[in-house]
Amino acid sequence: MNDNLDNFKDEIKKELASDSNSIFEIKSANQFIEIAKNRPIPKMLFGEFWFEGEICILFADTNLGKSILAVQIANSISTGISTCGLKLECPPTPIIYFDFELSDKQFENRYSENFTNHFSFSPNFLRAEINPDYFEDKRFKTFEEFLFYSLEKSIIDFGVKVLIVDNITYLKSDNEKAKDALPLMKFLKDLKNKYGLSILVLAHTPKIDTCKPITKNHLSGSKMLMNFCDSSFAIGESHQEIGLRYIKQIKQRNCEQIYDSENIIVCRIEKVNSFLQFSFNGYDSENEHLKTLSVGDANERNSKILELFENGLSKSEIGRQLGISEGTVRIILKKNNL
Repeated sequence: MNDNLDNFKDEIKKELASDSNSIFEIKSANQFIEIAKNRPIPKMLFGEFWFEGEICILFADTNLGKSILAVQIANSISTGISTCGLKLECPPTPIIYFDFELSDKQFENRYSENFTNHFSFSPNFLRAEINPDYFEDKRFKTFEEFLFYSLEKSIIDFGVKVLIVDNITYLKSDNEKAKDALPLMKFLKDLKNKYGLSILVLAHTPKIDTCKPITKNHLSGSKMLMNFCDSSFAIGESHQEIGLRYIKQIKQRNCEQIYDSENIIVCRIEKVNSFLQFSFNGYDSENEHLKTLSVGDANERNSKILELFENGLSKSEIGRQLGISEGTVRIILKKNNL
C-alpha cells in the first residue's frame, strides 16, 4: 500500500516538474531590478495624486465636483498644460473620457457661457457616452459584458493610453458590495496591464460626516477597491466658505504621502473663460475646513440616534443613514445605557 502511494507521489512530482504553465514568474530579486531598469520611470499625470501606469480612484460625496475636476485633469493631459498648481510630466496626450453622468447638452452648458462662447478643447480630448440608439448584441449575456467589450474596443480603435471613467457605479449595479467590486477592478487591472494604460476612476461615497477627516473607509466597497487601485484621492467640502473644496491624498505607491490631513490643496469652483474648474487657492490643514458640530446639532443628532435605535435599526444602519461612524452610534447609545 505504501509503495503504491510513493509511486503516485513520484508521478505527481514528475508531472509538476515537466509542466511549464504557472501563474508565477520567479527570478532573483536582482534579475527583476535589472529588467525594471529598462522600463520608463512613471511620470506624473496630476502631480503626486496620479502617475502613469496607475489605476487611480477619485471619490467624493455627491455634488462636490468630481466630474468638474476629472474633466479639468483630462483637459490638462490633452494639452500638456499643468493644472491646480501640480506637476504634469507628459507632453500633450490623447485621452478618452467615458462620461456616464452628463448628456451632451449638460456638458455643453458646463463649458460655455449660457450656451454661447464655448470653450475649445484639444483634439486630443475624446469624450464617450452611451449611444441612446445602441442595439442589443446577442453575443453578450448582459449589458455589462457588452459595455466592457465596447470599452476595450474603444482603446484599440483609438490607440489611447489614458482613460477616465465617470463613474464606477454605472459599470456595476452594486459596487458597494465587495463581491461586485472585485470583478470590476480585476477587469480594469487586466486592461491596464494588457494595454499599458493609466486609468482614473470616479466613485461616489455614502453620506460623509463632515465633522471628521476623509479616510479610505469613506469609499463605497472600500476594502476591495482600495486593494486593487494603485492610488486614490478625495474631494472634501470646506465649511469655511461656499464654493470651496479641498483635495486630499488617500493612497499612493509611487511617492510619499504629501497631501495628507496637514497639507490639503484648497480650491474654489468657478468658471473661467467658459471653463468650469477647480482654481488653486493654497494649502491648509483639513481640520480648518471641517464642520464644527454645535451643541444644538449634537443634541439633535443624538436624539435621532436614540429614535432610530428604538425603531429597531442596527448600529451600522443608523450610522449609514446619519452619515456617521458605527463607533459614534455605539458611544451615544452607551451613554444612554443602551
